[in-house]
Amino acid sequence: MITATTRLVGLLGHPVAHSLSPRMQNAAFAARALDWAYVACDVDPDALPAAVAGLRALGFAGANVTIPHKGAVAGLCDELDDLSRRSGAVNTLVFRGGGRIVGANTDGPAVVSVLDARGANVLVLGRGGAARAVAVALEDASAASVRLVSRSDADWPPAADDATILVNATPLRDEAPVAPHGDQQVADLAYRTDGRPTALVAAAREAGCATVVDGLEILARQGAAAFELWTGVSAPIDVMRAAVARIV
Repeated sequence: MITATTRLVGLLGHPVAHSLSPRMQNAAFAARALDWAYVACDVDPDALPAAVAGLRALGFAGANVTIPHKGAVAGLCDELDDLSRRSGAVNTLVFRGGGRIVGANTDGPAVVSVLDARGANVLVLGRGGAARAVAVALEDASAASVRLVSRSDADWPPAADDATILVNATPLRDEAPVAPHGDQQVADLAYRTDGRPTALVAAAREAGCATVVDGLEILARQGAAAFELWTGVSAPIDVMRAAVARIV
């Protein structure tokens, strides 16, 4: 039950109806016995500045930011963490005392935590906020090379045979932009809300890739990091994984 003392956290995106983040974060708040609530807000790009100002005025503790706002919201922050500053992409807002807005990025660390980037040749599909954050984080994790390719590029779909890591940071779920081979590590930031694997995850599993990480695991990991930024409490990541796995 939401009361006058409940701390609120929002999700800013367009669209957001498909997002599993509210289910996941509210399960995490309950598991830690926190009087907090997470709400999804569908925000048109033109309304983003007003929406962020509104959350601040209403006393929200923070927010997640998703497509298509991760780049634009960086310019609305008073302070950026290092990854957000270098990638120009923010997926987490923390509202501090005095109304200061701190922008952070938990997408990149979530991906790095499930891959071995040392010496890897990385192909990142996409050039949006998540793709840029993942690319910078993988470079910091000692990848040998990182290449970003978007669907608007002339050479789409890209050649991927030389890549040792494939990361899908596009919304594509129903088609595999490239054909994985067994020597590659594959991470897909996209996920299906019905629990079925995306086309890329299914293809990677079929190819026998040693490491295949789906978007639900990335969602749980980036969400756990955001939870800790907002609350200062350790995240119950197993609860968060279970919440997104219970597809109804």
